[in-house]
Amino acid sequence: MQPSAVPELAHTHTRPIHWLATATAVAGVVALSSVLQPGAATAAQPSAPETRSAPASAAAPDPAAVEFPLECGPVKAVVKKKASGDLDGDGQPETVAVVHCDSPMGTPPDGVYVLTRGADGGAPRVVATLLDPKDGTTVSDFAVRDGAVTAALLGYSSPDVPRCCPDVHSDAKWRWQNGAFVRSAPAGARSV
Repeated sequence: MQPSAVPELAHTHTRPIHWLATATAVAGVVALSSVLQPGAATAAQPSAPETRSAPASAAAPDPAAVEFPLECGPVKAVVKKKASGDLDGDGQPETVAVVHCDSPMGTPPDGVYVLTRGADGGAPRVVATLLDPKDGTTVSDFAVRDGAVTAALLGYSSPDVPRCCPDVHSDAKWRWQNGAFVRSAPAGARSV
């Protein structure tokens, strides 16, 4: 038995008119889509986290005016992040600065320092080191809120772990108690 011949179907051959019809249809869709646009987004942005504010007359210490206790060799110390708030309840703002050496390669460890001014409003100075760069830790997230300093810290479980790839994550919280900053791990702290 031989297969029967299939008659040639006219619509299976493309001709210039087919391409013209397709191009016209695509142009019509593009033109229509430029006229019909979705409405503007109306989602509300979450409010920024609140920090305890100091009186408007008190200026927070500026980290640019401080020399940090950091050995950087030929490079400079860089303020990576900063936040201000009243940490000790005296009505004057302190500034917390995350600082590291401006290394041209790699991920330099961070130091976390608390800055304050004297009661006379003098030059800012470092009054506490919350995280020493010698610990080899970096700060991935950081905030001053409700009289406390919180930070997400990245570190290394051993010297064999490449410095590019921290394998330990921890959360830390520092609060002023009895004349010193006391470190604790906030609820939900975790390690990887």
